[in-house]
Amino acid sequence: MKFGRLRVALIGAGQIAEVTHLPVLSEMSDRVELVGIADPAVERAVMLSSRFGIDNTFGDYNEMLSSLNPDAVFVCTPNKFHSAATVSALRSGSHVFCEKPPAINAREVQEMMVASKEAGKILSFNFHYRFRSEAIAIKKFVDSGDLGEIYFCEATALRRRGIPGWGSFTNKEIQGGGPLVDIGVHMLDLALHMMRFPQPKSITASAYCKIAKRSGVGLMGGWDPEKYSVEDSAFGFVRFHNGASLILKTSFALNMKDRSIMNLQIFGDRAGATVFPPEVFAESHGELTNTAIPFAESKDCYKRSVESFIDSCLGKESTIPTPEEALAVQSILDAFYLSAESASTVEL
Repeated sequence: MKFGRLRVALIGAGQIAEVTHLPVLSEMSDRVELVGIADPAVERAVMLSSRFGIDNTFGDYNEMLSSLNPDAVFVCTPNKFHSAATVSALRSGSHVFCEKPPAINAREVQEMMVASKEAGKILSFNFHYRFRSEAIAIKKFVDSGDLGEIYFCEATALRRRGIPGWGSFTNKEIQGGGPLVDIGVHMLDLALHMMRFPQPKSITASAYCKIAKRSGVGLMGGWDPEKYSVEDSAFGFVRFHNGASLILKTSFALNMKDRSIMNLQIFGDRAGATVFPPEVFAESHGELTNTAIPFAESKDCYKRSVESFIDSCLGKESTIPTPEEALAVQSILDAFYLSAESASTVEL
């Protein structure tokens, strides 16, 4: 399809659909027609369809796919259902935009990637931190060679007491993990994006659940310690075949000073940078310099992420996360957990 309007349906009527995707998509009436939404909790689907002017609601997404034949589908389910919903949508002839993390494991991502290639349809993922203005600005310095060879990154996604008090975020069976797959995945993807996705060689990681198993002060609502089955913090070291390395730190609950820290620090042999806030650290004319980028600040990264996918589906030139990149991210997540569980280094 080239240009025109895209007939879009959603699988999943949870919070991410309500507060992120539907508000953005409803503002794109020149490019998007919202035609359906499916969720086993039909009352949720009905509520959102009424709110956002969607004509069709379903309890079964396969019924929706066969009935409506949408051009594109947004998969907004809990992580456990990402792969099955994505594969079904691709095989029905729809392009797919899937929430993060890509799936529960790398095998599922491979199945999604194969389905995309066999169907000849676009598959992308909501790694929306790539679309932050700060990240876009720093990526220009990286791509121009101003930082030189990037040999080390430190990715941080930490919350002091940011355990989600809603949904299934603390359920390992449904989500596959805790802060690593919920918020750490964003900084991991962003780091790999900046490093141009080098091939990982080995991972050494640790994961802990030291705080969330007991009740306490929550900054994002209360949680049930008895039902908490994911890690509350995880830390790891990744080596790459090109000699570069990466440290990733992530938590829902950690006894630290700040409420939260989401950042990426990049170290090259010519200059370094921090992404949030965007600043470049270099040497010029015999002096050490810090170059701030004070106006690269935005809150529309969700919109940019969605718009880039829609534009790609309409045949317009746009850069979006690829299935191959998603597989690389998911493979590192898998090895991260395997290393933590086995208390050993995992070779890739």
